[in-house]
Amino acid sequence: MRDLGTGFRYLLKGQRWVARHGRSYGFGLLPGLITLVLYAAALVALSLWGEDAVRWATPFADDWSGPWPGLFRGFLTVVLFALALLLAVVTFTAVTLLIGQPFYENLSERVDRDVSPDGHAPESELPLWRELWISARDSLRIVVRAALWGVLLFGCGFIPVVGQTVVPVLGFFVTGFFLTEELTAVALQRRGVELRTRLTLLRSRKTLVWGFGTPLAVAFLVPVVAVFLMPGAVAGATLMARDLLGEDIQEGGEKGDRAATTLPRPPSGSPSPGR
Repeated sequence: MRDLGTGFRYLLKGQRWVARHGRSYGFGLLPGLITLVLYAAALVALSLWGEDAVRWATPFADDWSGPWPGLFRGFLTVVLFALALLLAVVTFTAVTLLIGQPFYENLSERVDRDVSPDGHAPESELPLWRELWISARDSLRIVVRAALWGVLLFGCGFIPVVGQTVVPVLGFFVTGFFLTEELTAVALQRRGVELRTRLTLLRSRKTLVWGFGTPLAVAFLVPVVAVFLMPGAVAGATLMARDLLGEDIQEGGEKGDRAATTLPRPPSGSPSPGR
């Protein structure tokens, strides 16, 4: 249970870090705003034409009598929109991180330099296109896993009592785990830590992950909130990644953006931790 509080403190520390580094915070808002506009457009389109899509997909209901075609299609429309909302919550982080890969890489490196005792941050030796490919591939794998969990929990939601009490709570914990994986991937991928190893690390400290990710999953139910919390979430996930790998964290760093960008960087040929 101690790790539960530690994970939540990393979330708060990340938000405090971006609050002290206004330039980094503003820089980190851009990907979330772009993703929010795209998702809002998709959900509006679904609300306008979702019923038509359901009617097109269920021609067999045309011959039913009474109110049953309308009730059946109305139920499917609600289910479709609910699944779209769940998918939006689960994938928002992945899509935002993919769109904002260069933004968040830069922010994560600044956090690493700020809290590292020697002022250095691990750097990826891969070209940008390769990093984007790995990020997209790993994000797709995580989204598939999360979607499978989402379908399972959605089905369990029809169980009387349990479906209305226990299942929603489990849903937040599952969503929190996958959100944390996506966020810590920014720092861990830069260190050459592959997806399977990342998942093993997170599973070994599940209460730490839940303490960080579950409150974030609740907050991310409101996409606008997600946009403003995302930069701090990336910063906090970087701090937690250092904890998972046993790297030292220098507390109380108050360096601003200018100091963070002028600290010495390791030579380009230097090996990164975790490789």
